[in-house]
Amino acid sequence: MNPVALLIGLGPLLGWGLFPTVATKIGGKPVNQILGTTLGTLIFALVYALVNGYALPTGIDLMWTILSGIGWASAQIITFMSFRLVGSSRAMPVTTAFQLIGASLWGVIVLGDWPGLMPKVVGFLALIVIIAGAYMTVWQENKTASKAGALSKAVGMLAVGEIGYLVYSAAPQAAAAHGVNGQQAFLPQAIGMVIVAVVYSLVQSRSGDSPLTEAVSYKHIISGFFFAFAALTYLISAQPDMNGLATGFILSQTSVVLATLTGIWFLGEKKTKREMQVTIVGLVLILLAATVTVLI
Repeated sequence: MNPVALLIGLGPLLGWGLFPTVATKIGGKPVNQILGTTLGTLIFALVYALVNGYALPTGIDLMWTILSGIGWASAQIITFMSFRLVGSSRAMPVTTAFQLIGASLWGVIVLGDWPGLMPKVVGFLALIVIIAGAYMTVWQENKTASKAGALSKAVGMLAVGEIGYLVYSAAPQAAAAHGVNGQQAFLPQAIGMVIVAVVYSLVQSRSGDSPLTEAVSYKHIISGFFFAFAALTYLISAQPDMNGLATGFILSQTSVVLATLTGIWFLGEKKTKREMQVTIVGLVLILLAATVTVLI
């Protein structure tokens, strides 16, 4: 493998792996987190577009790419809410599992992936393994009613959030049919993200202090740089002359390991020794099953 391509392919490991931990560490409410994150992403995307001379897509393609960003930001608000319930080290493997399942089912139902009986059998078995792995990452040795209730609520929220993440992934495919590649879609996606964040901030302002004037919101621009770096390096990595879509996707999914472990190590999200062992096995299962879903 080309060393440069490998380094770029591991960009999402750092960006998406550290993003939830950085966002949680900076603090604030979900509205602060989404506002700053999307502003940071927009700044990053705008600079990248100007340096490379990318113009905004036009017409229906602009709509699809903005819709993609709207989907991501809507889902990410829900994910930030789940962090407050169970912590990022438990929420991240679950949302990753839902995204893998959603992307795989979209590919099978809409795009015709896994043609033939055997690939479908292997693929759906891999999805079952992903579910089992996600369950292992949230398994609790000393479960209480309050912990169980918070976890159930978080899982339900993340399942709903998957709709937004699916729109984030699927909408650009419509624009790609007209020659709009991922790097060209990056800026309008960021615009869609900011639209959601600003509207959400204005709604939240009606019930108290405005997130638009709170300093913590703008500290999260740093979180946005982490997310944007990961998103951009993934788009570059997935190109045929780099790692390709399958390998690029697999490399990007390693971010769930870093996100989970840094949440435990740096955010004080405690696990018992037995919980930690089960979590690591669960993460390995998720990664292995993810590899199967893109290679069959």
